[in-house]
Amino acid sequence: MPQQQPAPVGETVWTVVVAGGSGQRFGGPKQYEMLGAQRVLDWSVSVARAAGQGVVVVLPAADAAREGAVAGGSSRSESVRNGLAAVPPEATIVCVHDGARPFASAELYQRVVAAVADGADGAIPGLAVTDTVKQVAADGRVVATPERAGLRAVQTPQAFRASVLRAAHATAGTAGAAATDDAALVEAAGGTVVVVAGEAENRKITDPADLEWARRRVGGANAVDAPQIRVGQGFDIHRFSDDPARPLVLGGVVFEGTPGLHGHSDADAVAHAVTDALLGAAGLGDIGQHFPDTDPQWKGADSLELLRAAAALVRADGWAVGNVDCSVVCEAPKLAPHRDEMQRRLTAAAGGPVTVKGRRAEGLGALGRREGIAVWANAVIVRPIASG
Repeated sequence: MPQQQPAPVGETVWTVVVAGGSGQRFGGPKQYEMLGAQRVLDWSVSVARAAGQGVVVVLPAADAAREGAVAGGSSRSESVRNGLAAVPPEATIVCVHDGARPFASAELYQRVVAAVADGADGAIPGLAVTDTVKQVAADGRVVATPERAGLRAVQTPQAFRASVLRAAHATAGTAGAAATDDAALVEAAGGTVVVVAGEAENRKITDPADLEWARRRVGGANAVDAPQIRVGQGFDIHRFSDDPARPLVLGGVVFEGTPGLHGHSDADAVAHAVTDALLGAAGLGDIGQHFPDTDPQWKGADSLELLRAAAALVRADGWAVGNVDCSVVCEAPKLAPHRDEMQRRLTAAAGGPVTVKGRRAEGLGALGRREGIAVWANAVIVRPIASG
């Protein structure tokens, strides 16, 4: 699994992984095709997550809520803008990466980020063009033969000073819809963009032949050596607090107008159940062992931070998060108005898709009497087939 890469001093790095296309040329949404033990998208997100402090994933609108992602737009630029809007304001460098490029390396991220940290407005990876290139008119006539020594085939991830990228998108207007990459917008706005060395293996999956190549690279879609898969279950229950000032936090979201839950931390039962499910699947103990309620440092702690730390332990042990599914049992509050935000925050903290379902106790027992909230969570983690 990719190891977490330190950001340059004084920089906060976030990545927008754009996978909002329908895959018309491919024949379907290629980002969901299996590549060894993971989807194409999961490979792309995994390296992006290790490259900085956070990742925003942009998917087709029909899939975004289910995956805890941001809904894409009608063009690539609109999809990037939607993702950029979800990047926190404290980010100083933003990378933009195509979800259909699963093999971008951690070193490639480091190169583009370092170039921006050194003063460039943007940095993009490029490969030297080895074929002769012709500029052709609409009727097929050759207009010009550019000198290929000065040409580069450009890839992603592309890194930008966050303020410059936001400004370029804000002023792009109709030109943004036609832009094929974000560097073009930054260039048009007068920004300085530099090219760093790209990678031949950083190939974009555009058609089925590309997917076949990618599958051969990781050992095939139906490799004889099956990936390791583990399942973990998490459970948490909290009674409602008598303290009227205590907020109710579920899945990292504050529910206004509802009594909070009693607990040592923020008592986020959903985040606790997800944390326990992941730790249990990896055989790494439980939440009480890592974050005991007898330790003062966890008093009032943000449970999403505990989940983020637990997920890092799981990744450090060589596992990738497949998915986590939660059932929240309570008579009140209603989860539906906040479900999408809960899923987004939990997914970001866990490093893999987390889904949430609300269930009622139908008036039975302590939960039915509105005395508390209980959560069950099931997690799937995978250890991908090692490529030789």
